[in-house]
Amino acid sequence: MSTIEPFIRWAGGKSWFVSFMHNLIKNININHYHEPFLGGAAVFFSLDLPKKSYLSDANEDLINTYLQIRDCPDAVITAFSQFTNSEKNYYEIRNLKFDNNIEQAAQFIFLNQTSYNGIYRVNKDGNYNVPYGFRKNWHYDCNRILEASKKLQNTNISCNDFESNKYKIKPNDLVFLDPPYTVSHNNNGFIEYNKKLFSLQDQYRLSKYIDYIEYLYYLLQTIKVNNNTHKRYWISEFATKKLFVHTIEQQKEIVNSIKSTFALLDKMSSSI
Repeated sequence: MSTIEPFIRWAGGKSWFVSFMHNLIKNININHYHEPFLGGAAVFFSLDLPKKSYLSDANEDLINTYLQIRDCPDAVITAFSQFTNSEKNYYEIRNLKFDNNIEQAAQFIFLNQTSYNGIYRVNKDGNYNVPYGFRKNWHYDCNRILEASKKLQNTNISCNDFESNKYKIKPNDLVFLDPPYTVSHNNNGFIEYNKKLFSLQDQYRLSKYIDYIEYLYYLLQTIKVNNNTHKRYWISEFATKKLFVHTIEQQKEIVNSIKSTFALLDKMSSSI
């Protein structure tokens, strides 16, 4: 499988997981690929997918960027090239309000690349408010945009809630699910912030979504942070579904240690 680097940074991105992913799915003949929590799309960019893929996310700014890169990468590069990396320029560019989708996409990539840790965060008014990242020696290779555009050509990209495209999922499709971390109690500000983006009620909805696609292949992540499990509330069902569960430990800057469990589910047979 040919792998390209994601064109943006993304908190909780799965670039580190790609090699494990390939081992998990190496014996599966994938029809269509679905990723309803797109983020940085590291898994998608790592796969050779001859048929149409369905990519979505609830983040409008993110999805607009994917659409512009797919459809007009050269124009995005031209707009992006007008920005220069300095603290002063960063805040000026962050405050700009573009009406043009291409310029919005260029702005999104620039802020993603030059902000603190590439975090996407907005205030209560919907304005991006991540501070400057002081990446003084930063250089962005615009070939990443061109490579991403080629990879995105045979895709359906939409800004939707994760449930919206479930009726497009067919037998032998692969669905990759990497929802935001959700916890009922934690003093970590980043995780607590994302709790507001993906609530406990959303987890229950996702559980029902999984029940809907139960006869298909899908990958789902649960995590353990500092020995405290951030439960996906349907995980207890794993024992009854003849699942193959793979645990991978990964060191992260945002928390001391994350133990990620990815379960590859195929309810049409007892083995993969």
